[in-house]
Amino acid sequence: MASVSEHEVIVVGAGPGGATAATALAQAGRDVALLDRQRFPRDKICGDAVSLGAIRIMNDLGMADKIAAARARGEFYPLDGMRLVAPSGHTLHMDFHPGSVGEDSYVAPRLYYDAVIQQHAIDSGACFEQAEVEAPLLVDGRVVGVRARRNGAVHEYRAPLVIAADGVTSTIMRQLRPETEQHVDMHRAVALRAYIEGMEIFPHKVEFFLYEEVLPGYAWIFSAGDGLANVGLGMRLDVFRRNRHNLKKMLHDFLDMPAIRPRLREGHTVRDMAIWQLSFGSQKGLQYAFDGALLVGDAAGFINPLTGGGIHNALISALLAAETADEALRRGDVSRAGLQVYEERCRETMWSGMRTSFFYQRFLMNYPMLVDRLIRFLGRHGGLAKVFVSKL
Repeated sequence: MASVSEHEVIVVGAGPGGATAATALAQAGRDVALLDRQRFPRDKICGDAVSLGAIRIMNDLGMADKIAAARARGEFYPLDGMRLVAPSGHTLHMDFHPGSVGEDSYVAPRLYYDAVIQQHAIDSGACFEQAEVEAPLLVDGRVVGVRARRNGAVHEYRAPLVIAADGVTSTIMRQLRPETEQHVDMHRAVALRAYIEGMEIFPHKVEFFLYEEVLPGYAWIFSAGDGLANVGLGMRLDVFRRNRHNLKKMLHDFLDMPAIRPRLREGHTVRDMAIWQLSFGSQKGLQYAFDGALLVGDAAGFINPLTGGGIHNALISALLAAETADEALRRGDVSRAGLQVYEERCRETMWSGMRTSFFYQRFLMNYPMLVDRLIRFLGRHGGLAKVFVSKL
């Protein structure tokens, strides 16, 4: 017979979205169980870029000292600009400026970044347990907890409300959303990431490379300091499948480009190469609220369609989920009807940006011959360039 524990909220997944939701709820005085199948710190496949907006949310939740300490240890590498490279090699340079209280954007490997937020959730009062969630617990179609494996034994975590933040392959999401309501390939992406040691980098810069083979995606080189770079490429899943691409070969071809090859020092190493999929927040009609459950971050599919970035949206959705959960618990109504305001808040906050990014993505796919002209045009119109770059 399974052992049982009871809480007010169970958060499944201790990445940025889950740990942020747990932090906000714990700071509101809620009894929160934060579950993850892995022990922290742990790696997570990602481009590692963390936007100014995400850092602001972390600061608002009281993480400024932890961010400063991670920066001092060299785990958070500050950024001061970006390079957007057209197929012809023409390059748009943009400077990043600190926020109103000195916040920066960073390249922060997820090994370090996620551990900062997860630890802050614990420090805020959330109860973290290493447990692999196998399924939601359902009573008459309502989620009342999760069944998990902890220390080799089955354990039931019960709560009026479950927040699923367990990523793009979310166990909770796949059992609550019907098969007919999953993301379709034109609203999904596939990407490959590797770390290269011994590469000439542009210090404190992120670089985006747009060229025909990868459009409407891009290749990237994100400097992480001391000759270390997060390098990779990503593209829409339907384009990838239609053209039968091989991502490892594409990365090799990218690194062999005349503009890139000389930047690889003799004896350089390529490590931690991995492939993952992403779900965009641009698909209409998907459900994020259920009887007794909410989806946040990658589990909901809140990835930006143009950039493939999801950390900032994960944090935004986590705060909205925490706010909705706290209100629903106070009212004693955790039904879908009582939680549906979460979907409205997500759409009000993120939908416009998602659709704008999807428009830019489709432009890059349908008019690749105009990419050079677009980047040159943006270079002459700084205000418009900032609007475009804000989507990157």
